[in-house]
Amino acid sequence: MNAPDPVRLTSLAHGGGCGCKIAPGVLEQIIAKSGSGILRKELLVGVETRDDAAVYQINDSQAIVATTDFFTPIVDDPFEFGAIAAANALSDVYAMGATPLFALAVLGMPIDTLPAGTIRRIVEGGESICTRAGVPVAGGHSIDSAEPIYGLVAVGLVHPKRVKRNADACPGDKLVLGKPLGVGVYSAALKRQALDAESYADLIANATQLNTPGPRLAQVEGVHALTDVTGFGLLGHLLEVCRGSKVAATIDWNCVPLLPAARELVQRGFKTGASARNWSGYGASVDLGACGALEQALLTDPQTSGGLLVSCAAEAAQQVLAVFRADGFERAAVIGELLAGAPAVRITHA
Repeated sequence: MNAPDPVRLTSLAHGGGCGCKIAPGVLEQIIAKSGSGILRKELLVGVETRDDAAVYQINDSQAIVATTDFFTPIVDDPFEFGAIAAANALSDVYAMGATPLFALAVLGMPIDTLPAGTIRRIVEGGESICTRAGVPVAGGHSIDSAEPIYGLVAVGLVHPKRVKRNADACPGDKLVLGKPLGVGVYSAALKRQALDAESYADLIANATQLNTPGPRLAQVEGVHALTDVTGFGLLGHLLEVCRGSKVAATIDWNCVPLLPAARELVQRGFKTGASARNWSGYGASVDLGACGALEQALLTDPQTSGGLLVSCAAEAAQQVLAVFRADGFERAAVIGELLAGAPAVRITHA
């Protein structure tokens, strides 16, 4: 672990990473009537199903993908905070099956609290991820704010016929998750200075791994829907798929990949407040079966720069896993399937 900055970034924020998202129930009330203004046929994806990005068709072979994502610190190291935030923002482009083109930085900093050098390291961390993705940071906007905030506006390109929405899943599809869960639990332990060096390294590696398989997954015959798992946890983002696609889902808990120390940390009491808010917002649509508090905490755990969630025909599942493996996503796994029925999720525990 790098030496901590003199000012602990996480101490300046009420929440961290995607765990500082507005709770799903509250967000639903805020944006319930959004998108009722100008409608254009070129707008292929808007706010209808709470998808990862907007998609606007510009000609027969090209559509622009645009999104923005920013949050407060999830770690104390400024460079790593910037890197995680940038990877998380670019993930929304990959989740649409698109390739990122360029980014704009979004920066809000308490300039009387943080030295300019620390703020510069945050920006450098974001730039390092964009360089890895082959994406120029072409500008941005900054303000003086009470809490540190950093992220990106990310713009990408996709063929209109390759757009992968979260609302095109089909009954009978298999569900494949690209990354293990547990980032929120790890961040809760880190904030209380209870995360060991090995687990910290796992946190950084997981949260800065770019979801680059997205565009190749979009080309796999049989891949019907894509999204990424972030602040609402696996259950929340899966329910968005179910509601948009008008299907039900089952998850085999024993197949869900977890970060190595995730179970132990939950048992020691490390959970985020966002996990409870997530459950409050959508728990009525989930049947936990034989699962208990530990499983609930991890299934609702807010992921920052989490994995891609793929809905694909059963015969395409192995090809989807091969695409993930080719990009170094060794923990990618088939975790469940979709069924005909009212939008809901049932957890099995064989």
